[in-house]
This record gives sequence, structure tokens and C-alpha cells, in this order.
Amino acid sequence: MGKLVVTFACLSLSLLVQGGFVFRDLTLSARRIAPDGFQRSALVTNGQFPGPLITATKGDTVKIAVNNELFDPTMRRSTSIHWHGIDQHRNAFDDGPSFVTQCPIAPGHSYTYGLALGEQTGTYWYHSHLSTQYVDGIRGPLVIYDPNDPQRQLYDVDDESTIITVADWYHSTALNLTNAFEGSLAASEPVPDSGLINGIGRFTGGPQVPWARINVKQGKRYRFRVISLSAEGQFEFSIANHSMVVIEADGTAHEPYAVDSFPILPGQRYSVVVTADKPVDNYWIRATQTIRGQTTSPTNPNFNGSNTFAVLHYLGAANADPKAAQQLSLLPGQIEFEEHNLVPLVDPAAPGGDRPADKFINLTFAPGTINANVWLINGIQYKSPSVPTLLNVLANGFTNASQFSPNEHVFVLDPNIIVEVEFVGTPGHPFHLHGHSFSVVQSASGGGLNYINPPRRDVVASGVSPDNGQSTRIRFETDNAGPWFLHCHIDWHLNAGLAVTLVENPNGIIKGPESVVPNAQWQRLCQIYDKLPAALQ
Repeated sequence: MGKLVVTFACLSLSLLVQGGFVFRDLTLSARRIAPDGFQRSALVTNGQFPGPLITATKGDTVKIAVNNELFDPTMRRSTSIHWHGIDQHRNAFDDGPSFVTQCPIAPGHSYTYGLALGEQTGTYWYHSHLSTQYVDGIRGPLVIYDPNDPQRQLYDVDDESTIITVADWYHSTALNLTNAFEGSLAASEPVPDSGLINGIGRFTGGPQVPWARINVKQGKRYRFRVISLSAEGQFEFSIANHSMVVIEADGTAHEPYAVDSFPILPGQRYSVVVTADKPVDNYWIRATQTIRGQTTSPTNPNFNGSNTFAVLHYLGAANADPKAAQQLSLLPGQIEFEEHNLVPLVDPAAPGGDRPADKFINLTFAPGTINANVWLINGIQYKSPSVPTLLNVLANGFTNASQFSPNEHVFVLDPNIIVEVEFVGTPGHPFHLHGHSFSVVQSASGGGLNYINPPRRDVVASGVSPDNGQSTRIRFETDNAGPWFLHCHIDWHLNAGLAVTLVENPNGIIKGPESVVPNAQWQRLCQIYDKLPAALQ
């Protein structure tokens, strides 16, 4: 089997910092791994899955060299990397989604990404953004630390040991699963075989893989950064006998909000403070996974969403699983998270306050009426263009929506206006906007319209139609010139067309103080990629 190697920046290696610049190096390869006990060829980063933690400090510029030697024919061989949640101001060409801001990196070639962090801090992640490739393993955590964190007094420990990832896992390759899904008119999305916490899990009928363990010391307060690396599954996260205080959502600090459990959708992140104030013992960490609202599936007997656990291990406790029963739901009196209760810590008001938005966009989405494996927004299936959206703006001067291909589904946005987007369709789709955090002025969780202090994040769950309940509405200001992808983060749905492209300030992209100026290496990506045979793309 061919070998895959991608190098880009990683925490695990020595780092070089010079005047705010951080240089990292990663290697990604194909190898056989068994995170849930089932052996398969997958994509690993520096020999591990999930990929190693990347860290930086507020204000850093991070350079990440990516060398692609993807030659395994069972998986995609070209690649690109998205730095999920990083705004990339004046740096849209390094955002990462293939055919939106770049051509993919061809096998045997290299590209160096730059992350202009500016004032951003918090919890993020990175993943492949070509077709459904990240299902095979190109996904890992990214954290930007704030030396002057205004909530630092709330916790004692915040380091690599307090990062918790949840992920779904498939025994077949993404390429096989995608081909099967797209090849059947009535097919439902591929159902994962298991759920993982910190890269470890179990599937029905599989071996009893030892659960991941999170170590704590009695009396200490821990900032757990919980990151969903999932491609489809939604998780419900809790820790037995321990309440949690949410202080961050998707990179934005929020006022402390005490809960006993919270849902986390693909792409979302939360920081929660947990006090280790219980008797020295072992306690269950639960992350119940659901697919289309269910913890089992008739199409995949391996899947048991109720069997995703890890162990919170107190120093001095026995090296064993907890003796208590695995709690599968909240107990009476416990508090369940509701998104609309989140309040941003700084500047909580929505952009523009409660005045009408300058531009209102309704996105009504549904599966195709003939093909169930197609997703449409306002009747259009997104399809990747042959020329990246950004390249058409820069090289061909595209500034009007009519100049782009119809299936690119472009909305052109003027600079410095307030945009409000309403999602109308079925509930539970995690919509992610590149290039911005947004205010959730109407949350699927309830609460009605809120322009005073709505939650702020970059992945939000859709609601329902206004006639049948509460739709989801988000608001942001167009202060970041670039072509920004807005899409469902269920990777199968994105690949099936559940996306639009917001081309923000196209004239400003081309010239002026907000202009996007790619480097020569970026300009060569398409020249190299376009010469590849289809098998290597």
C-alpha cells in the first residue's frame, strides 16, 4: 500500500519562535491503526490519530509547511487543510477549502500555510477540506492561548492533558463510503462504526479496548477544551458526579454557565471548568453519539452510540474502570445546556443591534426530491468549480454573482454591512461559516430573537421552519474581505451540495487596504494540480 506523508506544523516537535512567528512541522502518513479495535489503513499525523496538538499564543503568526506524498490509492491523494475558526484576515488564500480559496496540494508537492491570528484566542481545530477526506483521519486540535485570559482565575490547569476530542470513526475508507452514498438514489448517509474520546472507542462485537483516561488531582480546577472532530455524529457530553461551567464556545469567551451535560455538533468546541472536588475514585466521562437522533442504526450493527466513554481518574485511585453504572442520561434536577443561555463575555451585542440588517439571506435547504443523496439550498446543489472562487476574483476580476458558475451558489456581499442569515429546513445540521464568528440572534434551542447578548460562535445547529417552530438566524458584519464558505459540517452533506459561497467585498479582495495577496507558491498550486490524472486528484 502506498505511503501518505503530509508535513505541517505541530506542537509535538520543537518550535522556533522569532518576533511573534511560530514555525511548525507535521508529517501525515498512511498506516494501519485500530482506535476501536478494528484494524484499517487510515491517515495519521506524526504517527498518531487524532493529529497532534498545535498551539500558539495570542498575536502569533504561525507558518505551517505541508508536504504531500499521498500515494495510497484507497484514499484521496491530493489534499488541503482548513484551520477551523481562524478568521484569516487579509489571508483568505490560506483558509484551506479546496476550490474555494485554493487548488488542492498535489501528491509529491508542498505548500506552506500562514495563520494570521491577530487578537483571536481559544479552542480550534484543523482538518482536510477536500471532499470527505477528513473522515480518514486528517483532523486534530489547535489552541491559541491568551497570557492575559480574563477568566484565568476560574481554573488551575489548562494544558495538553486537558484537551478532550470526540469523533466518529468508520471502518471503511471515505472514498468507498462516498462512492456508495453517491451511487444509490435512496441511500442515507454512511453511519459510523463507533465513537471515540481522545481517539479511543469500542464497537458492538469488537474487543474491549481500554477506555481513554483523563487524569486529575483532587482539589484542582481544570479547563477541559472539548472539541468535536466528528464528520457526522452529534455527541452529548457529561462527567458523572461533576458539574461543568461553560466559559467558551467556538473560540469566543462567554460568561460562566453551569450545566451537567451539553450537546456538541461536528466542528463545535467548548471550554468547561470542572472542579475535582469528589472523593478520590474513577468516574465515567460520557459522550453519547446520535446519528439522525438515534443511538443505533439498522444499516450498521457495529454502531452503538450509547457506548462512548472515557474515565476521569483521580490521582491515587485504583487503575481501573469506575465501579458505578454508566449513566446514560441526566438525573432529575440536573441542568441540561441550552445554547440561547450563552452570553459573550466581551461586547455581547449583535452587530448592528436590533436595527434591520442591511442584507437578509434566507437559506431554505432540503434533500433532493428525486435523489436522496443530493442536498439543495434554495433549489441549488453546490458543486465545486473547476477554478477556485478566489482565483476567479483575483485573476479574472469576478465581482458579480452572475459571473460565477450557478452551482457555486455565490452571494456577493458589500463591505461593512450587517448581514443576517436564516436557515430554514430540518433541525440539527451544524452550519459553519468560514472567515467569521457570528451572533446567534435566534437559536434552535429556543429563547426567541436576541440582539442584546446572543451567543457568538462559528458553528450553529439549524432549527426548523418558522411555521413549525423556531428557525436559526445568525448575524455578522462584512469586515473581512474574502470568499467564505458557509456549509453543513456533516461531511457527507457538504459533499452532496449543502453549501453556499459568500464572496465578501470582491473589489476589496482585488485592491486596497483589505486586499488579498497570495504568494507565488499559492499561484503554482492550480498549475500543478490541473496536470494531474484523475486518479491522483
